[in-house]
Amino acid sequence: MKIPVLHSQFRHISDSSLECDADTAFVCTAQNSTYAKDAIQRGAPAVLAPEECYGLLSISPELKVVGITGTNGKTTTAAAIYSFLLDLHVKVALQGTRGCFVNDALVEARSLTTPPILQTLWHMAQASKAGCRYFIMEVSSHAIAQKRIESLPFTLRIFTNISQDHLDFHGSMEAYIAAKSAFFACEGMKLINQDERVLRYNPKNAFTYGVESPADFSVKAYSLKQGIRAVVAWRGKTFSVESSLQGNFNLYNLLAAISAVILLESPQEEALCEAVEGFGGVSGRMEVVHDNPLVVVDFAHTPDGMEKVLDAMKHQHLVVVFGAGGNRDAIKRPLMGRIAKRYASRVFVTSDNPRFENPQEIIEQILEGTGRDVVVEVDRRKAIEQALCSLCSGEVLLILGKGDEEYQEIAGIKYPYDDRVVVREWFEGQKH
Repeated sequence: MKIPVLHSQFRHISDSSLECDADTAFVCTAQNSTYAKDAIQRGAPAVLAPEECYGLLSISPELKVVGITGTNGKTTTAAAIYSFLLDLHVKVALQGTRGCFVNDALVEARSLTTPPILQTLWHMAQASKAGCRYFIMEVSSHAIAQKRIESLPFTLRIFTNISQDHLDFHGSMEAYIAAKSAFFACEGMKLINQDERVLRYNPKNAFTYGVESPADFSVKAYSLKQGIRAVVAWRGKTFSVESSLQGNFNLYNLLAAISAVILLESPQEEALCEAVEGFGGVSGRMEVVHDNPLVVVDFAHTPDGMEKVLDAMKHQHLVVVFGAGGNRDAIKRPLMGRIAKRYASRVFVTSDNPRFENPQEIIEQILEGTGRDVVVEVDRRKAIEQALCSLCSGEVLLILGKGDEEYQEIAGIKYPYDDRVVVREWFEGQKH
């Protein structure tokens, strides 16, 4: 991307050598360093390291960066911290899967979970201009491994959990765990899920949270009926929180966010509890699309993510629609199938984002886990409509994998598509 700056030698900076000229300096990163020579040949007056851009972009040295990483829970935890801080009248920005927000305003639509470093720095510049005190960001394992977070001065690093995902990129669980662990090797402040035992981290300046294990921030009692009610303990004090969110996994997400805000701001307990109660969750994460019958859409697209969502609803009679993404870790496909079959009375197996893979071949791999006693429909819209038609009284339909995505990626093309719209259109059609 090309960004205007104030400098005596040049007027722009870019991380693409193709955009470089006599007025545009090249920002050299771990991702693009092989193109530095090309940038110079195109006339770039300077080659800059990312840390040299802070002054050029007027990023405030007072802006505190908070990074959240983990297989699941990044988006909800980041959104909860952002929401709590806003309710506490603190100026804050959020960057992640859903885009970039500054003080409750969307400034850029969704892209990568963790974009290239120059794009992150540009978002930090916008946050600084708006007077933000915090910059909350999701940190993917890809970004850690590819050094897309180089130079960022994290005030707090948060770990949610690790389960099988992205093995197509990392190659093994050991390499995946190593990538996550590398983010916590520093001596800066960290917040670690104590109930997850696989992460390796530097214990200096580390705080922990947990539901099952003793931790700095712990849950003394909780109920998951009709939302979440929990008693949280911290340094000998306890306070009660309530939330409309569902499931044990969201208890962890909320606890992580509560712990982070306490570490960052030390707010009054009453104000924090009000902020927790006011957080309605994230679009596409356990999102209720229709009430009667109950239809829920969720982004869960890993074995662990699916199990957590399904376990949270296990007291209901479940019908599940799901698929698996193409050109991603294929090992998880039969695992996802087994989990869906274990929890649901009926399973509809369909496409997710097949990308450049054959959708039918992906489905065949899922069927290794489900067996053949399921409904197979490659067309996702038709699969959802069939599931809706099949619902009996008291059954709940869970549509998993895409959440609030507004497209379906097939053979390199992103076609407009939204699970939630399909559901609403079907119910609207039933009225006529």
